[in-house]
Amino acid sequence: MLIVNNPTGLSHEMPEGHPERIARLETVFAVLSDIKADRIEAPLGTEADIALCHPQEYIDAMRDAMPTAGMVQIDADTSASPGTWEAALRGVGGCVHAVDAVLNGQVKRAFVATRPPGHHAEKSRAMGFCLFGNIAIAARHALERHGLSRVAVVDFDVHHGNGTQDLLWDEPRALFVSSHQMPLYPGSGAPGERGGSDNILNIPLPPGSDGQAMRSRYESVVFPRLREFAPELILISAGFDAHARDPLANLLWEAEDFAWVTRELVKIAEELCDGRVVSTLEGGYDLQGLGDGVAAHVAELADGQEGI
Repeated sequence: MLIVNNPTGLSHEMPEGHPERIARLETVFAVLSDIKADRIEAPLGTEADIALCHPQEYIDAMRDAMPTAGMVQIDADTSASPGTWEAALRGVGGCVHAVDAVLNGQVKRAFVATRPPGHHAEKSRAMGFCLFGNIAIAARHALERHGLSRVAVVDFDVHHGNGTQDLLWDEPRALFVSSHQMPLYPGSGAPGERGGSDNILNIPLPPGSDGQAMRSRYESVVFPRLREFAPELILISAGFDAHARDPLANLLWEAEDFAWVTRELVKIAEELCDGRVVSTLEGGYDLQGLGDGVAAHVAELADGQEGI
């Protein structure tokens, strides 16, 4: 088990009172300190990595928008500070490195502790606290540079991963699965959104749904689809804002629900792809709920695993 930490994420500042705050990553680092795993600091990603999913014009625009002092607003709820660019590059680099470590056989599983998150970033649009599509870039890295034929991305953040869906819409080698509250920001994620090659599976959950409702949908819909697709690597967008304590949504999951879905995904990975899983942090805005969820998730990823 490998944990990839991105301490430069502590230098990515958002406006006072913003839910996507530095304390989130501090909380995650604290709970991860109790997990037995190898650790590495996230390396810098390159613009070539980002270009696996985003056009160069967008990359240039994001780089040029970064301030040398103060703070700038990128979209209605996404800002950047002088530390944001490096944090975003290392988030990309951390995910790419984690895929390398897993596919090169160094470890079976890896978790990337980073911010800003990534799953709302579309091809040419930053939104929802996200600049670059970290998990989609990881998927394309596995396909293009490691030569995999099939990669699955499972996103259990409470918000629909519209960015990942946009970035992988026309990628038949990638299956994207998203469970999310609906209605809720960003308003996408209906079951009819199926991708260019029927490679998108959206599982909307009504407000007030608990962990048992989630488990039922995963057992009846998600897990059979994963087995049918037979990925050679499973990637996870691990958001913890479906927790009952979270202030931005209305699902009622508890820590054991995050443990359960992780445990079941690990079982499927063991069955289909030699146990290979890479997970990266997305949302989660109540610090206790975030910490409890991350601890449960990463403990299941690490269970029974040796280090490098």
